[in-house]
Amino acid sequence: MAARKLLPALLALLLCLVSGSTAAAQPAATFNVLAFYSGTWDPAHIDFVKEANQRFPQFGAQNGFTYTATSNWDQLNNLSAAQYQVVMFLDDSPHTDAQRTGFQRYMNNGGAFFGFHVTAYNDASGGWAWFNNTFLGTGRFKSNTWGPTAVTLKAENRSHPALVNTGATFRSSVSEWYSWQNDLRNNADIQILASIDSSSFPVGTDANQTWYSGYYPIVWTNKNYKMIYANFGHNAMNYETNTRLSSTFDGPAQNQFQPTSDGFTRVNNRNDATKSIDVTNVSSADNAGLQLWTYGGGANQQWKAVSAGDGYFHFVSRLSNKCLTVPNGSTADSTQLVQLTCSGNSAQSFRLTGM
Repeated sequence: MAARKLLPALLALLLCLVSGSTAAAQPAATFNVLAFYSGTWDPAHIDFVKEANQRFPQFGAQNGFTYTATSNWDQLNNLSAAQYQVVMFLDDSPHTDAQRTGFQRYMNNGGAFFGFHVTAYNDASGGWAWFNNTFLGTGRFKSNTWGPTAVTLKAENRSHPALVNTGATFRSSVSEWYSWQNDLRNNADIQILASIDSSSFPVGTDANQTWYSGYYPIVWTNKNYKMIYANFGHNAMNYETNTRLSSTFDGPAQNQFQPTSDGFTRVNNRNDATKSIDVTNVSSADNAGLQLWTYGGGANQQWKAVSAGDGYFHFVSRLSNKCLTVPNGSTADSTQLVQLTCSGNSAQSFRLTGM
């Protein structure tokens, strides 16, 4: 699935970290997220933080968690997993010994973590030994690309909850990308979830800060903790006018393909996300037509993307177990799509592409 954004998959992991399954549409809140930020350095990072603090409350309402943002990092000092089941670091990390000790204690006692971009950055001093070496596994920051670009990511383990809604490769959001002192492939505690696919090279627009080859992990987890780190979190910016040129959170795959549960999604209309692809009359019959209808949680409004190979997918109805189909393999405009018994033919195969 050439997904526009990785975020929907990471939201699925966020849910799995706490509850072991994805949530249905608009559920009651079942866990609490506390996001830490500073928002004081680099307009691109500040803009990412602003976006995150606007969008995660919406994602929480849709996926069953509360979202609280704070710039008071001292809340880490005595934080427990009973208070907040997930902690996020938005482009920063703890500053004081008390904050660092509190976070390490939180993680060692059942807390979950989701970190972005600058969260893992450290200078030549080596940063925070437990966090950078043991927890993240990176060691020191080594280099970065410039300017910010999107890349094609390769899924390293599609059975992991973070990647259940992606294909073998998928497009990232635009970001500046970091590399590290340590090769995470050599760390038995680290499971790399996504890395830059070789088709992306060269990565960068400045010849002096461009990667032309190599192996670069972008998303990973430490198997000893409930955690994930994602290297994106830097929007493209016009620094002269302080204007956003890209978004980490907007995109067709994110806003149109919204997970429900058990690997199924609702497929929302881009112009009105309250409307989803619906099998008419809640039918389980062959040749039942498809339409847009206000989403109500019905099984006739939920679909599972099943890989057909070569980047194509079949969309299987949760209600009928039949496939979304172009009748008679038509290539004509205005063809009414229907559901039919899955046969694996090309009339039932679709490829998702970024916009």
